[in-house]
Amino acid sequence: MRIAIVTETYPPEINGVALTVQALAQGLCGRGHAVQLIRPRQPQAGTDQIVGEDVQVRGAAIPRYPGLRFGLPARRRLERLWRAARPDAIYVATEGPLGHSALRAARRLGIAASTGFHTRFDDFARFYGLGWLTPAVFAWLRHFHAHSAATLVPTQELADFLAERGFSGVRLLRRAVDTQLFDPARRDEALRRGWGLTPDELAVVYVGRIAPEKNLALNVRAFRALQQHCPNARYVWIGDGPARAELAAANPDFVFTGPLRGENLAAHFASCDLFLFASLSETFGNVTLEAMASGVATVAFDYGAAREHIADGVNGRRIACADADAFVAASVETAHDAALRRRLAAAGRQAVLNLSPQSVTDHFAELLASLGSRA
Repeated sequence: MRIAIVTETYPPEINGVALTVQALAQGLCGRGHAVQLIRPRQPQAGTDQIVGEDVQVRGAAIPRYPGLRFGLPARRRLERLWRAARPDAIYVATEGPLGHSALRAARRLGIAASTGFHTRFDDFARFYGLGWLTPAVFAWLRHFHAHSAATLVPTQELADFLAERGFSGVRLLRRAVDTQLFDPARRDEALRRGWGLTPDELAVVYVGRIAPEKNLALNVRAFRALQQHCPNARYVWIGDGPARAELAAANPDFVFTGPLRGENLAAHFASCDLFLFASLSETFGNVTLEAMASGVATVAFDYGAAREHIADGVNGRRIACADADAFVAASVETAHDAALRRRLAAAGRQAVLNLSPQSVTDHFAELLASLGSRA
């Protein structure tokens, strides 16, 4: 098939949506499909991460997120592009101006277009003092996805949530994890020594955007509580975002690595012992699967990837949503009990070994083909 993928974020930008879209594009190309990637132009960004045909359009910076951009409207250009070489299917990964242009162009040309629901933008508003906008943002998301042949979501929980609120055509497309990249064998004692740790001391890790919507205060509270039992523990923060400077100033003992990717990220993950993920604003949370694949005991809320893949006390700790005290208690217990950590880590690794990226790619292609056949 000839498949156009429209996205307003893509590597070298580092976020869950960018990396998910990249994995889908790479997987489709690896299966012999012709992929046309349409994305905003990224200043001073190389093309080593690009697969297939790379079409760059005008973009603008996202306020408060240096390095991230959104695409400007481009309907006429997309219509010309797709008239010249008509795709069999179009996948619109993001709900910005570029994504909206793509849906309009696809509708005018009679091409089946599906969309991805990757980010709960309605949730984000309340973390930036704009909670009063939440109903309007959610209404926009519903309006946006109503113009697609199908809305693809990563969990059954989200599929049910959206269907109950008037979204039509919701389809499940599960996520995968590269268990060859994220592997406990990448543990690096030299890296740990650089953090001031001996082999028996505890490294706690956070991976993701360092931003208010990630519930960072609870992560910090849980770490300070477990430090009472593990005084030499270090907290390693991987990522960047608008809250990093304030967090670093308030916690000078934390280790901040900045954004990491590929084998470097995998080595840092595997060199840690406990992953605390207090976020309640995820549609999925790829980092949960990456932690489990890396053999790192995980504490997360009963939400997104944790709800789909963690059995509490078996292969991780899954805490009732928003129960901050229970999250802290589980973090302390897991940190204090090395045998429990090892058991959860080993079981977590086993639980994700069958989440093959190839199977997700094949399912994605099948979904797109089925939509195209009905167009």
